[in-house]
Amino acid sequence: MLTALLITAIFGTAIYLFQLSLPAEPHHSRHGGFLTSINDIPPLGLGTWLSDRDKVAHAVEYAVGDKRGYRHIDAAAAYKNEDKVGKGIKASGINRKDIWVTSKLWNSDHQRDAAHRAIKKTIDDLSVEYLDLYLMHWPVAFLPDSKDNELDTETTIIDTWRTMEELVRANYTRYIGISNFSPADVETILAACEICPYAHELELHPYLQQQEFVDWHLEHGIKVIAYSPLGNTNPTYDSKLPPLLDDPFWNAMAAIKQATVAQIVLAWGLQRGTVVIPKSVHEKHIEDNLRALEITFSEEEMRRIGDQDRRRRMNDPGRSWGVALFNGLDDPTDLGRGDEL
Repeated sequence: MLTALLITAIFGTAIYLFQLSLPAEPHHSRHGGFLTSINDIPPLGLGTWLSDRDKVAHAVEYAVGDKRGYRHIDAAAAYKNEDKVGKGIKASGINRKDIWVTSKLWNSDHQRDAAHRAIKKTIDDLSVEYLDLYLMHWPVAFLPDSKDNELDTETTIIDTWRTMEELVRANYTRYIGISNFSPADVETILAACEICPYAHELELHPYLQQQEFVDWHLEHGIKVIAYSPLGNTNPTYDSKLPPLLDDPFWNAMAAIKQATVAQIVLAWGLQRGTVVIPKSVHEKHIEDNLRALEITFSEEEMRRIGDQDRRRRMNDPGRSWGVALFNGLDDPTDLGRGDEL
């Protein structure tokens, strides 16, 4: 009996020591006592970039209503409609714990005091008590109140990240993350973070698939959020490519799946592990997009879709800012070009 107890104790100690030797998981949040029914970001959300201020409140109210069931809203201070988004959230009557709300820190608010003011205003505008996710919108800092987007060359992305970690500790947001970062920028944050990025939001669609970069994030436990998931359906994009919704390949695939092109493109984004946030203020499109949750592809179909990658980026303000963005990725900033989005 004594021998058996001794063996059990030795075995238990060995297991404990082995567990201590394992690499620690990155800390994404300190979970400051938030009451929520949503632990992870829902895979399909409603985007609000370029949503008409006069229509976005109704779109949000409609999307999160009981009959539709959206539980994820993607917002940003730079979209200049967060107050209207907040009215939609409030009018829907949804309980705060039952909806995921993401927002973003704009470039002119990277400095510590400005970031604290910015998130407080966002929370107030959105009519919520806290955010689920707060992203650094771009790895670029502007001088506060600069009308010409003058660069702040002293505030680094590490400085801004330290401030964002403070926002988590102060219970303004459950998680923090990044947006539009290059691989080197992501590595810089990961090497220094105490509270590490929960998610990375970036441009992803069939014409800019960036599969290797997507896979890298998933392997490192970082969620990937695809903005502009329907590609050049965005009216501000001039990609010199045929409209994605008119693409013969996608129309043929849609016929096979007995669905719309938009539905199957979103379904593809979901199947490869990304969160998709299509924007719409039209009730029919908001409802139709939910069908993407029901559509799947075979391995062969996924391979064929991969062959359709055009490696064409459609949103790159780096040229107007004088900053080389997306280094190490498809279609990085070419500072020699004069056009910008």
